[in-house]
Amino acid sequence: MTAAASPPHPLDGPIREHNAQLAASGVSLRLERRGERLGLRGPLPCRQGGSALRVQRISLGLTADPEGLEQARQALRRVMQQLQQQTFAWSQWGGSVSASAGAASPSSPRRAAGADAAAAVERYEHQFFTDPRRRRNPAGCRTTWTSAYLPYLRRLRQQAASQARPLNTQLLEAVLESYPLASRGRQQCGTALAALARAEQIELPADWADRAGGYGLHAAQFRQLPSDPQILDWIERIPNPGWRLAYGLMATYGLRNHEVFFTDLSALAPGGDRVIRVLPTSKTGEHQVWPFQPEWVERFELFRLGEARSLLPPVCTDLRRTTLQQVGRRVAEQFRRYDLPLTPYDLRHAWAVRTIHIGLPDTVAARMMGHSVAIHTRTYHHWITRRDQQQAVDTALARARSAA
Repeated sequence: MTAAASPPHPLDGPIREHNAQLAASGVSLRLERRGERLGLRGPLPCRQGGSALRVQRISLGLTADPEGLEQARQALRRVMQQLQQQTFAWSQWGGSVSASAGAASPSSPRRAAGADAAAAVERYEHQFFTDPRRRRNPAGCRTTWTSAYLPYLRRLRQQAASQARPLNTQLLEAVLESYPLASRGRQQCGTALAALARAEQIELPADWADRAGGYGLHAAQFRQLPSDPQILDWIERIPNPGWRLAYGLMATYGLRNHEVFFTDLSALAPGGDRVIRVLPTSKTGEHQVWPFQPEWVERFELFRLGEARSLLPPVCTDLRRTTLQQVGRRVAEQFRRYDLPLTPYDLRHAWAVRTIHIGLPDTVAARMMGHSVAIHTRTYHHWITRRDQQQAVDTALARARSAA
């Protein structure tokens, strides 16, 4: 017969609420109730010395009652202050560390190794969200963390725990090598792990960037990018007028999926300059985009959005209830629902290649696309190389004709 579950403790609610406030403010330490005693748990200096932090417990010896909870909160504030001032010493806190909390212990090397990586990820997460540059755009910051960092750091954490491996260069290399060569996942994993390595002062191999790189459009994809006539033809497969406008915006301006719904379209109104502004709440912040091809503004009737952006599909854009990633996923789902023979990002890539053929400088195109010149060059290397070689050939032929 199964024993009845024990009733919730009166302090569980207040502890959860206080821990939520700590997490929201970027503090990694937590209050903890174990039976009728209160303590603290979180990344703390290793008892054996060194700069590394590990997830450990401090037993406060306080009774789990309202008075003990207030004393525990005060103790947590003292620990935080000591950590900030680098004056924390275990001798002031009883010196005991619970191995079950992830402390380095000869009897549990597997848990210690996992905790080593887990604590590093937790420290980096705090650093990521407190970076002043990212705090200007909280929604974009959350989306970037969730999609571009967390999956790869989670794999690092899992591999460290399952294989009892410490956080070092060899572990980072093993995680990177778990992704296929020349894949987007491998490239993003390399970026995420390199950022963690910088934060933890772990030296990476000299060829790390080369081993992590290679993401781009592969040879098979070169042939799959839609031509301009195909883009104009395939819009006819979309019966919904709102989604036809969304398709037209992505084709004309090279927008990311979610950017369709986070863009100032007022310049599309009659008399406007047709230069749209991607809002700061988007993934890569505010930037302006020009139309390529310009005549598509008329062709797709995008000027109607200048006065009534409500003509776009009704997609939730309240970032308190959704994320940029979810908005983008909604667009991709719609393309599949209409059985379109391309993805939303094919329209973006086609826009980029169009600017290359027209001769727009890569620095300008990269800024309009909201990414770095390095990413632009790597992703569109095939077409950029062809353009530069063609320009060199044309110049050489012109020089030869002139000499003749």
